[in-house]
Amino acid sequence: MIARLASLVESHGFQYGILGVIVLAAVLVGIETLPSVVAQYGALLHGLDELVLWIFAVEAALKILSGGGRWYRYFSDPWNVFDFLIVVICFMPIDSQYAAVLRLARVLRAMRLITAVPKLQLLVGSLLKSIPSLAYVGMLLGVLFYIYAVMGVFMFRGNDPVHFYDLSTSLLTLFRVVTLEDWTDVMYIQMYGSDAYPGYADFAQAHLREASYAMPLLGAAYFVSFVMLGTMIMLNLFIGVIINSMDEAQAESEAEERRKHIARDGEISVGDEIRLVEEELEKTARRLGELRRRVGGD
Repeated sequence: MIARLASLVESHGFQYGILGVIVLAAVLVGIETLPSVVAQYGALLHGLDELVLWIFAVEAALKILSGGGRWYRYFSDPWNVFDFLIVVICFMPIDSQYAAVLRLARVLRAMRLITAVPKLQLLVGSLLKSIPSLAYVGMLLGVLFYIYAVMGVFMFRGNDPVHFYDLSTSLLTLFRVVTLEDWTDVMYIQMYGSDAYPGYADFAQAHLREASYAMPLLGAAYFVSFVMLGTMIMLNLFIGVIINSMDEAQAESEAEERRKHIARDGEISVGDEIRLVEEELEKTARRLGELRRRVGGD
């Protein structure tokens, strides 16, 4: 019985069926944002929503029962815990005071697409894996923002207090620049003076503008260098870190699949054994490298 449940849960038909139900749940949540449709088909939408919820509950029960005596292994997978919590929250007797919590849980059911598609799990896992490295890149980017923000206040506040009145305003302006949203307008104000822009003087009176003066070379050098460093170099660093984490996550996923294959078949070929040894050596080398960096940093 347990073997049949396990084969059913792991079958492609079962997984594709659950994937279809997840898509249906996401579509239902979107439809319920249309008041005219809800007013006309509210009962039908509510019935379909209840059906989806019970299907998810049956799915969780089947996965737990398929583990047999080791049913608790279901909760060793974070994605299963996520699915289970969504089902539990949707079944909770929440009154109108906490209706927003129930709506949020129903919206989160659309995120079950991640748990149903292994490639999406790999992508999310690689993003989570890259967070420690991204934190250091973010710190470097923060230092760059801080330096340029202080420089911008000192150099451009008298001419353009709207964008560089104080540190917070300057940081917000640089965030706009790094997104490449009309950043050339801010640069031209510094290059040609604020009076070159009609209507700027009236808007800037409340910001204590001192005078309009042009800084063609300094303004161009400041903004072009910041865009080069903040957008091109930093963006490439972020992409490089994420791609490296994706490669590592892909290698770990393939190794886990091979281990499951070996555990299921009960035999191992020479090639599989060599690959497993190579993977363990690579993991050991990475750990040694991390230890060296930590010791060197200390």
